Amino acid sequence: MRLLLVEDDAALAADLVLELRRAGYAVDLAGDGEEALFMGTTENYDVVILDLGLPRMNGLELLERWRTDGNKVPVLILTARDSWREKVDGLKAGADDYLTKPFHFEELLARLQALLRRSHDTVVTQLKAEGLTLDEEYQQILLDDGAIVPLTGTEFRLLRYFMMNPGKLLSKTRLTEHVYEQDFDRDSNLIEVYVRRLREKIGKERIETRRGQGYVFKG
Repeated sequence: MRLLLVEDDAALAADLVLELRRAGYAVDLAGDGEEALFMGTTENYDVVILDLGLPRMNGLELLERWRTDGNKVPVLILTARDSWREKVDGLKAGADDYLTKPFHFEELLARLQALLRRSHDTVVTQLKAEGLTLDEEYQQILLDDGAIVPLTGTEFRLLRYFMMNPGKLLSKTRLTEHVYEQDFDRDSNLIEVYVRRLREKIGKERIETRRGQGYVFKG
Protein backbone atom coordinates (compact mmCIF):
# COMPACT_ATOMS: atom_id res chain seq x y z
CA MET A 1 0.00 0.00 0.00
CA ARG A 2 1.19 3.49 -0.85
CA LEU A 3 0.97 6.19 1.81
CA LEU A 4 1.51 9.96 1.81
CA LEU A 5 2.89 11.36 5.06
CA VAL A 6 2.36 15.12 5.43
CA GLU A 7 4.49 16.28 8.36
CA ASP A 8 6.78 19.31 8.79
CA ASP A 9 8.58 18.04 11.91
CA ALA A 10 11.69 16.59 10.26
CA ALA A 11 12.67 14.35 13.17
CA LEU A 12 9.20 12.89 13.62
CA ALA A 13 8.79 12.48 9.87
CA ALA A 14 12.07 10.57 9.57
CA ASP A 15 11.07 8.21 12.39
CA LEU A 16 7.60 7.63 10.93
CA VAL A 17 8.90 6.99 7.42
CA LEU A 18 11.30 4.38 8.78
CA GLU A 19 8.65 2.63 10.88
CA LEU A 20 5.98 2.75 8.18
CA ARG A 21 8.33 1.24 5.62
CA ARG A 22 9.20 -1.51 8.09
CA ALA A 23 5.46 -2.12 8.44
CA GLY A 24 5.19 -2.68 4.69
CA TYR A 25 4.09 0.68 3.33
CA ALA A 26 5.55 2.54 0.39
CA VAL A 27 5.89 6.07 1.82
CA ASP A 28 6.13 9.48 0.16
CA LEU A 29 6.80 12.53 2.34
CA ALA A 30 5.56 16.11 2.00
CA GLY A 31 6.83 18.81 4.34
CA ASP A 32 4.29 21.57 3.67
CA GLY A 33 0.70 22.02 2.57
CA GLU A 34 1.32 23.18 -0.99
CA GLU A 35 3.65 20.27 -1.73
CA ALA A 36 1.11 17.86 -0.26
CA LEU A 37 -1.72 19.40 -2.29
CA PHE A 38 0.23 18.80 -5.49
CA MET A 39 1.30 15.28 -4.57
CA GLY A 40 -2.15 14.23 -3.41
CA THR A 41 -3.68 15.59 -6.60
CA THR A 42 -1.22 14.08 -9.07
CA GLU A 43 -0.42 10.73 -7.40
CA ASN A 44 -2.59 7.80 -6.29
CA TYR A 45 -2.39 7.06 -2.58
CA ASP A 46 -4.19 4.45 -0.52
CA VAL A 47 -4.11 6.53 2.66
CA VAL A 48 -2.77 9.87 3.94
CA ILE A 49 -1.40 10.82 7.37
CA LEU A 50 -1.93 14.55 7.67
CA ASP A 51 -0.56 17.01 10.25
CA LEU A 52 -2.66 20.15 10.76
CA GLY A 53 0.01 22.73 11.63
CA LEU A 54 1.73 22.93 8.25
CA PRO A 55 3.61 25.80 6.59
CA ARG A 56 2.38 27.33 3.31
CA MET A 57 -1.11 25.82 3.74
CA ASN A 58 -2.61 24.41 6.91
CA GLY A 59 -3.90 20.86 7.07
CA LEU A 60 -7.59 21.75 7.28
CA GLU A 61 -7.42 23.95 4.18
CA LEU A 62 -5.50 21.27 2.34
CA LEU A 63 -8.05 18.60 3.24
CA GLU A 64 -10.96 20.83 2.24
CA ARG A 65 -9.29 21.46 -1.15
CA TRP A 66 -8.90 17.74 -1.75
CA ARG A 67 -12.50 16.99 -0.84
CA THR A 68 -13.84 19.88 -2.94
CA ASP A 69 -11.88 18.51 -5.90
CA GLY A 70 -13.38 15.05 -5.37
CA ASN A 71 -10.31 13.40 -3.87
CA LYS A 72 -11.70 10.68 -1.60
CA VAL A 73 -8.40 9.26 -0.32
CA PRO A 74 -8.72 8.13 3.32
CA VAL A 75 -7.10 10.69 5.63
CA LEU A 76 -5.92 10.23 9.19
CA ILE A 77 -5.18 13.53 10.94
CA LEU A 78 -2.13 13.37 13.20
CA THR A 79 -1.59 16.45 15.31
CA ALA A 80 -0.64 17.86 18.71
CA ARG A 81 -3.90 19.79 18.84
CA ASP A 82 -6.04 17.78 21.24
CA SER A 83 -9.12 19.92 21.87
CA TRP A 84 -12.47 18.42 20.92
CA ARG A 85 -13.19 21.40 18.65
CA GLU A 86 -10.06 20.73 16.59
CA LYS A 87 -11.18 17.13 16.17
CA VAL A 88 -14.65 18.20 15.10
CA ASP A 89 -13.23 20.70 12.59
CA GLY A 90 -10.98 18.01 11.14
CA LEU A 91 -13.81 15.52 10.76
CA LYS A 92 -16.07 18.16 9.23
CA ALA A 93 -13.35 19.00 6.73
CA GLY A 94 -13.39 15.40 5.55
CA ALA A 95 -10.96 13.48 7.75
CA ASP A 96 -11.69 9.79 8.30
CA ASP A 97 -9.89 9.44 11.63
CA TYR A 98 -7.97 11.50 14.17
CA LEU A 99 -4.96 10.71 16.36
CA THR A 100 -3.26 13.14 18.72
CA LYS A 101 0.43 13.38 19.58
CA PRO A 102 2.10 11.79 21.45
CA PHE A 103 0.88 8.39 20.31
CA HIS A 104 1.90 4.75 20.18
CA PHE A 105 2.99 3.61 16.73
CA GLU A 106 1.01 0.38 17.17
CA GLU A 107 -2.19 2.41 17.48
CA LEU A 108 -1.33 4.39 14.37
CA LEU A 109 -0.82 1.15 12.42
CA ALA A 110 -4.11 -0.27 13.70
CA ARG A 111 -5.98 2.85 12.65
CA LEU A 112 -4.36 2.82 9.20
CA GLN A 113 -5.33 -0.82 8.70
CA ALA A 114 -8.90 -0.04 9.73
CA LEU A 115 -9.07 2.84 7.24
CA LEU A 116 -7.72 0.64 4.46
CA ARG A 117 -10.23 -2.11 5.22
CA ARG A 118 -13.13 0.35 5.13
CA SER A 119 -11.94 1.96 1.91
CA HIS A 120 -11.78 -1.48 0.24
CA ASP A 121 -15.10 -2.65 1.76
CA THR A 122 -13.24 -5.30 3.73
CA VAL A 123 -14.52 -6.07 7.23
CA VAL A 124 -12.26 -9.01 8.07
CA THR A 125 -9.24 -8.34 10.29
CA GLN A 126 -7.03 -10.73 8.30
CA LEU A 127 -6.58 -11.05 4.56
CA LYS A 128 -7.29 -14.61 3.50
CA ALA A 129 -7.65 -16.62 0.34
CA GLU A 130 -8.31 -20.33 -0.02
CA GLY A 131 -5.44 -22.11 1.68
CA LEU A 132 -3.46 -19.06 2.78
CA THR A 133 -3.51 -16.13 5.19
CA LEU A 134 -1.44 -12.97 4.93
CA ASP A 135 0.33 -12.23 8.21
CA GLU A 136 0.64 -8.43 8.05
CA GLU A 137 2.59 -8.09 11.28
CA TYR A 138 5.45 -10.34 10.17
CA GLN A 139 4.98 -9.88 6.40
CA GLN A 140 4.67 -13.56 5.59
CA ILE A 141 2.18 -16.12 4.31
CA LEU A 142 0.60 -18.70 6.60
CA LEU A 143 -0.55 -21.85 4.81
CA ASP A 144 -3.33 -24.10 6.07
CA ASP A 145 -0.84 -26.93 6.61
CA GLY A 146 1.09 -24.75 9.07
CA ALA A 147 3.90 -23.81 6.72
CA ILE A 148 5.23 -20.25 6.77
CA VAL A 149 6.33 -18.56 3.54
CA PRO A 150 8.47 -15.42 4.02
CA LEU A 151 7.98 -12.41 1.75
CA THR A 152 10.24 -9.56 0.76
CA GLY A 153 8.94 -6.04 1.37
CA THR A 154 7.87 -5.58 -2.25
CA GLU A 155 6.28 -9.03 -2.45
CA PHE A 156 4.31 -8.24 0.71
CA ARG A 157 3.03 -4.89 -0.58
CA LEU A 158 2.06 -6.40 -3.92
CA LEU A 159 0.28 -9.41 -2.42
CA ARG A 160 -1.54 -7.23 0.11
CA TYR A 161 -2.83 -5.02 -2.69
CA PHE A 162 -3.92 -8.06 -4.69
CA MET A 163 -5.72 -9.55 -1.68
CA MET A 164 -7.53 -6.29 -0.92
CA ASN A 165 -8.78 -6.23 -4.52
CA PRO A 166 -9.76 -9.85 -5.30
CA GLY A 167 -11.35 -10.47 -8.66
CA LYS A 168 -10.50 -6.99 -9.96
CA LEU A 169 -8.50 -6.36 -13.11
CA LEU A 170 -5.40 -4.47 -11.98
CA SER A 171 -3.19 -2.92 -14.61
CA LYS A 172 0.57 -2.88 -14.32
CA THR A 173 0.41 0.92 -13.99
CA ARG A 174 -2.10 0.75 -11.14
CA LEU A 175 -0.04 -1.84 -9.29
CA THR A 176 3.09 0.27 -9.71
CA GLU A 177 1.30 3.36 -8.37
CA HIS A 178 0.13 1.56 -5.23
CA VAL A 179 3.19 -0.59 -4.48
CA TYR A 180 6.12 1.74 -5.12
CA GLU A 181 7.14 5.18 -3.91
CA GLN A 182 7.25 8.37 -5.96
CA ASP A 183 10.81 8.02 -7.27
CA PHE A 184 10.28 4.51 -8.67
CA ASP A 185 10.94 4.00 -12.38
CA ARG A 186 7.41 3.59 -13.76
CA ASP A 187 8.71 2.00 -16.98
CA SER A 188 10.41 -0.81 -15.10
CA ASN A 189 9.39 -4.43 -15.63
CA LEU A 190 9.79 -5.16 -11.92
CA ILE A 191 6.04 -5.71 -11.46
CA GLU A 192 6.28 -8.68 -13.83
CA VAL A 193 9.29 -9.98 -11.90
CA TYR A 194 7.50 -9.79 -8.55
CA VAL A 195 4.28 -11.30 -9.91
CA ARG A 196 6.36 -14.25 -11.08
CA ARG A 197 7.97 -14.56 -7.64
CA LEU A 198 4.58 -14.47 -5.93
CA ARG A 199 3.29 -17.18 -8.24
CA GLU A 200 6.20 -19.37 -7.21
CA LYS A 201 5.23 -18.91 -3.56
CA ILE A 202 1.41 -19.04 -3.65
CA GLY A 203 0.68 -20.93 -6.86
CA LYS A 204 0.52 -19.83 -10.48
CA GLU A 205 -3.25 -20.29 -10.63
CA ARG A 206 -3.93 -17.53 -8.07
CA ILE A 207 -2.77 -14.64 -10.27
CA GLU A 208 -4.24 -14.61 -13.76
CA THR A 209 -2.60 -12.61 -16.54
CA ARG A 210 -4.89 -10.70 -18.88
CA ARG A 211 -2.69 -10.01 -21.86
CA GLY A 212 -2.42 -6.29 -22.57
CA GLN A 213 -4.63 -5.46 -19.57
CA GLY A 214 -3.04 -6.59 -16.33
CA TYR A 215 -3.61 -9.17 -13.59
CA VAL A 216 -6.50 -10.63 -11.60
CA PHE A 217 -6.04 -12.17 -8.14
CA LYS A 218 -8.35 -15.10 -7.49
CA GLY A 219 -9.27 -14.89 -3.83
